[in-house]
Amino acid sequence: MKKISTFVFLFGVSLAVTGCSATSQSQTEESSSVKSESTSESESAEGHIDYDNQEEWEFTAGQMQSPIDIPTSKAEAMTEDAGTIALDYDSDITSVENNGHSIQVSDGGTAQINGRNFTLTQFHFHAQSEHTVDGEHYPMEAHFVNTAQDGRIAVVGVFFEEGEENKGFQEVLDDVQNEKDDPITDLDEMLPSNKSYYHYLGSLTTPPLNENVEWYVMENPVEISSEQIESFKKLYSHNNREVQPLNDRTILKYSE
Repeated sequence: MKKISTFVFLFGVSLAVTGCSATSQSQTEESSSVKSESTSESESAEGHIDYDNQEEWEFTAGQMQSPIDIPTSKAEAMTEDAGTIALDYDSDITSVENNGHSIQVSDGGTAQINGRNFTLTQFHFHAQSEHTVDGEHYPMEAHFVNTAQDGRIAVVGVFFEEGEENKGFQEVLDDVQNEKDDPITDLDEMLPSNKSYYHYLGSLTTPPLNENVEWYVMENPVEISSEQIESFKKLYSHNNREVQPLNDRTILKYSE
């Protein structure tokens, strides 16, 4: 099985404290009701997610919702520490499907975050981007959903901007069009080479919107072509949740 290259980057002690701050009750709820965003979204699809009437979505929690706007001037810089994030994702995949609310790729591989082990379960796409940066959307956003045995969820978000064709994303589009599960050999092209990121605690972005989800939103976008953006929008022109209040949460910034 072919692996994409591992990438490693440092983050501060403050991230370690913040990222592990969930109570055992929250972990139990997450473990029993939603093992991953994949499970949550599959269940939601059966209920026909209505992005035009988001105020009617099932809502289980309140003050730590996602997505958010990221005000870059207010992000607090991390101090360097021995902790790392290391991703080692598979190019061989289990399935690619148009699941009724996004293109979802079931995949494997590992992620180690602050000494804790996660498994990549799936990645999927939203248009426009769900997160905004200083109030501005990107055309699309990818979410790489990683889960731990205790039910913790860590999502790596990547912005897509218009530019050159993205070979990895094209492989996803080709699999959907041809109804095949061919390997995504250029998966690493959907991850930025510079791994600077923003981190905060939030939630899933589809019902039941469970909280205590760790978000790692890459600062630097990757390019996809205008044709690729339009190909996705022919399927989903609007599958992004509205930006939620930040409330008292802190946004941390790691600069590579």
